[in-house]
Amino acid sequence: MIVVGDSGAQPLLQVDGIYVSFGGLSVLTDVRLDVDAGSVLGLIGPNGAGKTTLFNVICGFVRPTSGQLRLDGAPLRRHRPHDLPKLGVARTLQGLGLFPRLSVLDNVLAGATRFSRTEPMGALLGSPWADRDERRLRERAAAVMETLDIAADAQRPCASLPYGVRKRVALARALVSEPRLLLLDEPAAGLSSAETADIAKIIRGLQERTTVMLVEHHMEFVMGLCEHIVVLDFGEVIARGTPAQVRADPAVQRAYLGELVRAAHEKAHSIDA
Repeated sequence: MIVVGDSGAQPLLQVDGIYVSFGGLSVLTDVRLDVDAGSVLGLIGPNGAGKTTLFNVICGFVRPTSGQLRLDGAPLRRHRPHDLPKLGVARTLQGLGLFPRLSVLDNVLAGATRFSRTEPMGALLGSPWADRDERRLRERAAAVMETLDIAADAQRPCASLPYGVRKRVALARALVSEPRLLLLDEPAAGLSSAETADIAKIIRGLQERTTVMLVEHHMEFVMGLCEHIVVLDFGEVIARGTPAQVRADPAVQRAYLGELVRAAHEKAHSIDA
């Protein structure tokens, strides 16, 4: 078994022998890993390695052909994306998935629905209980926005904000649900060097309250942030360990060298065309 983490405690997340195939094509093959509570784990690999598919399996978007997931030791069976908040799982998307015409505050509030105590009819009728509930949720959202330094933009529509700020809004929307497990899909993509350093600092500060698992292509970011790294290639785990161990692994070097060769080949063909 490929095990990540050696604390001896019950892992928060266990991925046990996951297989996924589409139309007879294997996308994930016997993927196994454990994620310890309070850790930051990086999932890396060349394009098409199966990283996003694994995230989609964890989130219930994709059903594995075989294998099992466990959260706190309990099997996850037939869960769907809308079940994630009550399971204590949140995810950011590479494409952000924000509501561009809504304000930053309203986007963040969309992630706090698990804490709402008001029935729809009560909200429509404007009951005093609904008003108190809304104030409580707004206070929760405001605290998260303050932490991520976006409180000053609370009333601005997301479409008017720079990309780096929108990335923080997406992160705030995930964090406001107070997840036990936070899945980050390329959190550093599209950011400047300064913004990348800031987001790394924010993620480090989350460890006391949540476990982080991230997919990322920015190797310097991953190596400097993650305690443990799992490497996928063609749907299989080819390496795992500390950043130093993974960086020195010949299988990892071959996988990424192959990606560079493929990229150069594609670029040459596009120039010839």
